[in-house]
Amino acid sequence: MKVGLLGAGRIGALHAGVLADDPGVDELLVGDADMRRAEEVAREVGGEAERIEGVLDYGPDAVVIAASTPAHAPLIRAAVEAGIPAFCEKPIALGYGETVEVVREVEAKGATLQLGFQRRFDAGYAEARRLIESGALGEIYSVRLATHDPEPPPEEYIPASGGIFRDLHIHDFDILRWLTGGEVEEVYATGSVRNFGFFSEHGDVDTSAALIRMKDGVVAVLTGGRHDPLGYDVRAEVFGSRDSVAVGLDGRTPLRSVEPGIPSSEKEAYPNFQDRFLNAYRAEMKHFLSLVRDEADNPCTAADALEALRIAMAADLSLAEHRPVSPSEVG
Repeated sequence: MKVGLLGAGRIGALHAGVLADDPGVDELLVGDADMRRAEEVAREVGGEAERIEGVLDYGPDAVVIAASTPAHAPLIRAAVEAGIPAFCEKPIALGYGETVEVVREVEAKGATLQLGFQRRFDAGYAEARRLIESGALGEIYSVRLATHDPEPPPEEYIPASGGIFRDLHIHDFDILRWLTGGEVEEVYATGSVRNFGFFSEHGDVDTSAALIRMKDGVVAVLTGGRHDPLGYDVRAEVFGSRDSVAVGLDGRTPLRSVEPGIPSSEKEAYPNFQDRFLNAYRAEMKHFLSLVRDEADNPCTAADALEALRIAMAADLSLAEHRPVSPSEVG
């Protein structure tokens, strides 16, 4: 298979390494608006460097879109028009209207588009979902979700990020739907700037929380932040009538107990999302290549991405208006 990588930044470089290691990929074309960056990543993985337009013109069997967010929708459209199966990192677009338009185009053409919500491929989240679906946890009462970055992004990233709920927590909203199999009825979100003043200058927060009620009555609590000095912390807890389980709680979780007699872990905490979810990224890309070969179903559709965006935008509205908001109000 000949695969084109569109975008050679941080996440693009990770995907390049994963694709180069896959025995099903015979040829890897690395494209970026910055030709030097494309050449550097291509050299590291044994691929070929090209401009993004050149990668598409070359006629790859599939493309992986890892460019900056504003480029996602145009590149998806270009792949759809060319009849090339595509994988795209979240989000499709920051705006609701543009996302809806892209989803409609993809569905109207019957195009193949898998969205990059890698937590669905993490072993811990997958096991929690299996236990929920099997009934082993009993009636699900509540879910706790946490996402805390080790360091805030640079200030210039913030204006185009979409805010903490669309940027950081979009994965939490997606995984909540995926784990429970349910839909969100209402969101009450709050947040504040606790340490990094430049977030307030762009109408954003560095510390966040949300209370979510699902349509079937399950209650979810979400917390997040842009700074955890101990490392990258992503967890989920599911409480049921028969059992309760945790995802992401291991020897590398950047959280220590202060209970007497409980030793601190000697393992290095997760420094970033690439380290924490490397195996999930590998499994995700392997599934995409199987999807391109018609050997698997699409595990994360454009419609899934749209629903996660609706929840995030409901959280934005809730934060702005200090009230519970239904995703049905969005759009």
